[in-house]
Amino acid sequence: MKIIKSLLTILLLIGCGVVILTIANDYMPSSSFFEREEVPPPNSLHSTVSEAKDTLIARSAQKGIEVVITDGHRTEQEQNELYERGRSKEGQVVTNVAGGESYHNYGLAIDFALKLDNGDVVWDMERDDNANGKADWMEVVSIAKDLGFQWGGDWTSFKDYPHLQMNFGLSIRELKYGERPDTGEYAAE
Repeated sequence: MKIIKSLLTILLLIGCGVVILTIANDYMPSSSFFEREEVPPPNSLHSTVSEAKDTLIARSAQKGIEVVITDGHRTEQEQNELYERGRSKEGQVVTNVAGGESYHNYGLAIDFALKLDNGDVVWDMERDDNANGKADWMEVVSIAKDLGFQWGGDWTSFKDYPHLQMNFGLSIRELKYGERPDTGEYAAE
């Protein structure tokens, strides 16, 4: 009798499973449940990043340092062109990520440089043009970190010294699938 009850229980569970799968299949979209479609990235800098960028420029100027933002939001095509440098095109490698893999593509990153009195733009991490005994570059990085930016110079693999980003706790994968920061909006640069 115990064997018959056990067999009936197993058959009942299998039958319930089949019914549940059949019902679920009727209400599931045609694509697999586990597949996610990529969502096109935004086409501008996020407002929180944009505001922090402006504050970075202003606070740096108060210290006698002129900051130039050399890049902000980048399209996937622009990112791919940068990625090809030093690979399939002449030049030095400037990025390790292709289009869709950079926080620039989601309006969450900027690159900066220093502007000299003569108008030249430099990426010199040792200059101390405001003569306070501190490298201007690192003063800008310190201000940026206080504003919530993460600095590419802190990365362990590919050091990207001009790069500042705010990822809002989101991975590139999450951004690809349409997740966006809970705060602020996307605005024109």
